Amino acid sequence: MRVIVGDDLAELGAGWIAQRAEGQAQFAISLAGGSTPRVVYERLATLPLAWEAWHVWWGDERMVDPDHADSNERMAREALLDRVGIPESQITPLRGLDTPLPTQFDVVLLGIGSDGHTASLFPNDAGLDATAPIVQVDRPDHPRLSITYPVINAAKCAVFLASGEGKREIVKRVIERDPALPASHVQAGETVVLADRAALEGEREAASS
Repeated sequence: MRVIVGDDLAELGAGWIAQRAEGQAQFAISLAGGSTPRVVYERLATLPLAWEAWHVWWGDERMVDPDHADSNERMAREALLDRVGIPESQITPLRGLDTPLPTQFDVVLLGIGSDGHTASLFPNDAGLDATAPIVQVDRPDHPRLSITYPVINAAKCAVFLASGEGKREIVKRVIERDPALPASHVQAGETVVLADRAALEGEREAASS
């Protein structure tokens, strides 16, 4: 697992994603929800990228209307998709268990919850053992849809975005592969943690199996 720490996660994350997309005829990316990715998307939207090559999906979504305040789709559209030139035909919202997914993602963006969940794969949930590409997860706020480990771990690269001192302990546990945490079981072709200095002190490389 590669760990990269910078002063500003928005700049670090946007720059890393832009570099990963550069030169690709088709770039398949799965977006994460939440406040941490939003700042990265807002910075990405300012960059002159080859947006026509992007093909966009979501890693998880609450089962709400697309314009609902809690919708990950709404957040990503406001922060990024409505501001750049990705053809609408290349944007695939996660709205059902039968949502078509690519054979392999180039990049899957992920967050890390305070309980170690990632996408909508939560501790002790049946979704952790799912073999289908997409699973429905019951949560107190809204039921959710989530891509599963077989999809995430088949990606060329899975990228955790982490920000803030409140994430410091849980991010360290994920890097150390604490088996109790769902995020620790992400093992894509390449797995990267992008974090600001509040979440992780110092830039370093961390290798783990």
